[in-house]
Amino acid sequence: MEISKSSSMNLIILLVLVSGLVQAKAYYYRQCSAVGTRCNGKYIQCPAECPSSESNDPKAKVCLIDCDKPTCSAVCRHRKPNCNAPGSGCFDPRFIGGDGRVFYFHGKSNEHFSLVSDSDLQINARFIGHRPEGRTRDYTWIQALGVLFNSQSFSVEAIKTPQWNDQVDHLKFTYNGNELVLDESSLSTWYSPKRDVKVERIATKNSVIVTIEDVAEILVNVVPVTKEDDTIHNYQVPSDDCFAHLEVQFRFFSLSPKVDGVLGRTYRLDFENPAKPGVAMPVVGGEDKYKTTSLLSPNCASCVFSQDSSSEKEITKVAEFVTLDCTKFSNGMGIVCKK
Repeated sequence: MEISKSSSMNLIILLVLVSGLVQAKAYYYRQCSAVGTRCNGKYIQCPAECPSSESNDPKAKVCLIDCDKPTCSAVCRHRKPNCNAPGSGCFDPRFIGGDGRVFYFHGKSNEHFSLVSDSDLQINARFIGHRPEGRTRDYTWIQALGVLFNSQSFSVEAIKTPQWNDQVDHLKFTYNGNELVLDESSLSTWYSPKRDVKVERIATKNSVIVTIEDVAEILVNVVPVTKEDDTIHNYQVPSDDCFAHLEVQFRFFSLSPKVDGVLGRTYRLDFENPAKPGVAMPVVGGEDKYKTTSLLSPNCASCVFSQDSSSEKEITKVAEFVTLDCTKFSNGMGIVCKK
């Protein structure tokens, strides 16, 4: 059967339209329109290595175009937390701030601390851990996150388990106080009623991305304290708890200049990092400033969150990546300044 040239062209157009419908949530390029930034008006296309912002393959890299990034370029990234990149909180716990500097915040076991506190966003963390005999402080890990925003609440936590099993999902979610059930299938997705909150599995178990529209993106992965970690660091992990905990990485879309919190303060333009550069484990304090009464409490000595201000967001935006003063950060870990 012969197909005319015009019919063939119509078929191609139809396939393109159908493809566009299927991939409606994905993007392949962006026209940046963030007034006041370097990228305003620039056309940025995804690279051949990762041509789309979404993929049906959980292990594939996807395209990320951030119009606030001074380089005005697209990057390929995996969808699990990168523990060596800004906005991450992993291990016991080690953070990398918005300034690119590594620091440790130990907190205390079975207590809650504000990681980010802004006028319309509060992110708290519950720390778990233990204190072996002879130790002066607790070994701690992040077990749960609690998020307050736009008169809503969301939480994600690692479920306690004696022994780790990769074939079991160790994630638990709540939305506005009610348990949220997410199918255990790769790329299964849940939306809030207003579709301003999205939870997407990146693997069938233990890895998700939480997106709060125009506010933040949180990459979450659950891991145990391994026998290797226990041996290296002498954690002395008990036999009845492998301390399943979260590895997280945050990407913020609209922080204000007054943002605070263990991690949030590192995104302020006037932030002076107390962590000593060049130190193997730069530890910062602040337990008294950032301790909250519960996972979903907005109250701490330095917290600035207010439900009333959620609808009156300051227009001023702090970009996730800003032009750095190399005289200030040249010795930092995670940032390389070149003349």
